[in-house]
Amino acid sequence: MVVWNVVLSIITLAVVVYLYLKWHYNYWKRKGLYQIEPELFYGNIKEFVQQRLAFADQFTKLYNQLKSKGLKHGGIYLTLKPTYMPIDLDIIKNILQRDFPYMMNHGHYTNEEADPLTGHLFALENEKWRKMRTKLTPTFTSGKMKMMFPTMIACTKDLVEVLEDNARIQDPVNVKEVASGFTIDVIGSVAFGIDCCSLKNPDSEFRKFGKKIFMVSPMRRIKHIISTAVPRWVLLKLGYKQTEQEIEDFFMRVVGNTVKYREENNIYRKDFMHLLLQLKNRGRVTDDEIIFNKEDEKNDAGHFITLNELVAQCFVFFLAGFETSATTITFVLLEIALAQEVQDKLRDEIRSIREKHHQITYEAVMEMHYLEMVIQETLRKHPPVPSVPRVSTKEYAVPGTDIILPTGTKVHIPVHAIQNDPEYYPEPDKFIPERFTEENKSKRHPLSFLPFGEGPRLCIGARFGMLQIKVAVASIINTFKVTINDKTKLPIRYTTSTFVPTVEGDVWLDFHKLK
Repeated sequence: MVVWNVVLSIITLAVVVYLYLKWHYNYWKRKGLYQIEPELFYGNIKEFVQQRLAFADQFTKLYNQLKSKGLKHGGIYLTLKPTYMPIDLDIIKNILQRDFPYMMNHGHYTNEEADPLTGHLFALENEKWRKMRTKLTPTFTSGKMKMMFPTMIACTKDLVEVLEDNARIQDPVNVKEVASGFTIDVIGSVAFGIDCCSLKNPDSEFRKFGKKIFMVSPMRRIKHIISTAVPRWVLLKLGYKQTEQEIEDFFMRVVGNTVKYREENNIYRKDFMHLLLQLKNRGRVTDDEIIFNKEDEKNDAGHFITLNELVAQCFVFFLAGFETSATTITFVLLEIALAQEVQDKLRDEIRSIREKHHQITYEAVMEMHYLEMVIQETLRKHPPVPSVPRVSTKEYAVPGTDIILPTGTKVHIPVHAIQNDPEYYPEPDKFIPERFTEENKSKRHPLSFLPFGEGPRLCIGARFGMLQIKVAVASIINTFKVTINDKTKLPIRYTTSTFVPTVEGDVWLDFHKLK
């Protein structure tokens, strides 16, 4: 009798859960919005969860399903989470720009007390985000980029030497590994004031933790699902940590030691860390070398940041500046290795401008317009962030429709899919830098190119990212001819083990030293 009661209870619970999920998965139908039919527990991302499709490919597939029906938008489910997907570029423009106050948050989990590294600019919300954005904006001006430029150039010395070593023995290069070493060295020097030497020491701590952060393990997937599916107040109540303790300990230690050393010895370097130290101790960013100033303390306008906030900004700077830039450098070199005429034209521009300036200066790089077009076309085909997330901060009536999104609705803007849509970019699989001449750009909808997002939450480090990509590519193409090695599997496919698009089997290229 007891066994029968247990069995009956289990069956009853299973039926209740099943019926609830059937009701739950009709959320968008009840709202009057067309939805792509979900699968139990997986929603509409079963292939991504099961690691059969890359993140970018999964969202492109969903986008194409909606687009093929002539729809402006639709409803999808990220496992259990009802998610709104806009297709129409005017709707997207409203979400990112005009109606920004309704859609200002990314919806990422933050818990600055229990999980201090989540208190960074990308994850912060509402007034906290506004205040931090205001504080950090002066650190990313063109003047500050010019100040950091010599540090980037210094890192290209090791980059060229490593590639020369491979060219000498005719050894193929895993480009993502080398590009990652370069961007880690740049970020380590600029953000942390540390010479990481990752290019010449692949086993460096920064390289190790850089890989660890971006590897999407089964546990990482589960934690991501938990952070999006479980109500925020429940996670906060439980003191849930998104960041692995090992990663938190590493960054708190490295940044904390750097801050302590610089403050105790009054060290000045032309880097991001100096600007953050000014915010911590003076409440403002200036062009001088001073970390402490008693006069600034008297004029506190609420712009001081804490040590934990400083560490969190360094963390996201590392997060955003290392992997996305390394990915873009990799895809640039892959695409121009496959299109030698583009590579030759690019080299002619680089050498011509370099000769004019006698070296690669900040001003010289700013004159390399074809280089910019090559990078933009790469970002179009392979955006490092395939989807831009938003969460509604209040009830939102989607313009031109009768759909009303309740407060807290998750939104995903399918960047990769839009930028590979033949309606906006005919023959999207072809690599055509001329798509980004000023004339051609003016013919397209401005929201058809979104590699850095758009609106007030446009990536604050976009200028920095573009600069380090330009410096790396200009240094390489000025020195080497780059060709495809047979180890590269063509046509390429994105791996399913990372959120940032990465080539399955890696990109292997041959580098030939030029005179």
